[in-house]
Amino acid sequence: MQPQSQQGFHPVFCTIVPPHVLDKLSQSDNPDLAGPSRRTLEGDAARRTRRQMATVVTVPASPAATGEEASDKPDRTLYDCRHHTRLPGTKVRAEGQEPTKDASVNRAYAGLGATFELLLKAYGRRSIDGNGLPLIGSVHYDQKYNNAFFDGEQMVFGDGDGVVFLDFTVAIDVIGHELTHGLTQYTANLSYYGQSGALNESVSDVFGSLVKQYTLGQTADQADWLIGAGLLAPGVQGVALRSMKAPGTAYDDDVLGKDPQPAKMEDYIHTSEDNGGVHLNSGIPNRAFYLLATALGGNAWERAGQLWFDVLTGGQLAVDADFASFARLTVAAARSRFGEGDEAEAVLKAWSEVGVPTS
Repeated sequence: MQPQSQQGFHPVFCTIVPPHVLDKLSQSDNPDLAGPSRRTLEGDAARRTRRQMATVVTVPASPAATGEEASDKPDRTLYDCRHHTRLPGTKVRAEGQEPTKDASVNRAYAGLGATFELLLKAYGRRSIDGNGLPLIGSVHYDQKYNNAFFDGEQMVFGDGDGVVFLDFTVAIDVIGHELTHGLTQYTANLSYYGQSGALNESVSDVFGSLVKQYTLGQTADQADWLIGAGLLAPGVQGVALRSMKAPGTAYDDDVLGKDPQPAKMEDYIHTSEDNGGVHLNSGIPNRAFYLLATALGGNAWERAGQLWFDVLTGGQLAVDADFASFARLTVAAARSRFGEGDEAEAVLKAWSEVGVPTS
């Protein structure tokens, strides 16, 4: 295994709605359900291929790269694609400007800021690269686009089809999730396949949930531990895209299907689809984090989140890490930061409960 410092950025394309969900919807007999999801699926596949063919991930210049000192304030710019696919679109709001009349723009602006604030206040990190990287978002992407994504350079939000999915700016944890793919890109640089890809997705769910909890002032016990609550349209039988507390229970709908996420290693899904099931098997480390956070109590971003942040940024996590190697590093991080106390014991117990070995 090689640490991320020995390799360049992996050119990944990460979406909040996994391909298996869109594939299920695209097979519906109802054209209002099938059409938008089929177009989203095809568009995502094309964008994913283009990103994989890219030899270098280009990113906006951070203040540090231009000789400026990184600020404790975010640098956000929002664009409106006006239902087209050319990025970034028309500039509609810059950092410090007053809210617009467009709720999607304002929600995206707030979500980018909330993610920046969590990283700064909880972990002392200035933006996702640590050097004040500008945060860019584009709303109203394409027509009835059923997804949101981070493409290595910026956030992009669809409006949803209004039948299954609503506007993707409504869930602040989705914004935190996608920006965390950028954080991972700049730190552990986890490859997007198999268990390392599932870890990449899980880390995004973890910090996406922490952004929501931090913004709402919720303790671990008060949080809902749902990813994408509010995204599903009325009439859909479900509460969110994923549940960290109980993977496999987020939705059970005639059209959407049943949430297939496993919660333990004994149910690990071996598949060639979705980059080796990165959105499926992420349920296993997701539940481990939930178990740890609720066992420790209090604010999840303080102790549990700190340990995950330590592993992600510590330089020891290999780009092709599996669950067991990540788990061992979280145990080591707990002992390094807190000693042989409740934290280390809770980490060991959490991983044991989901069937991931730590020795």
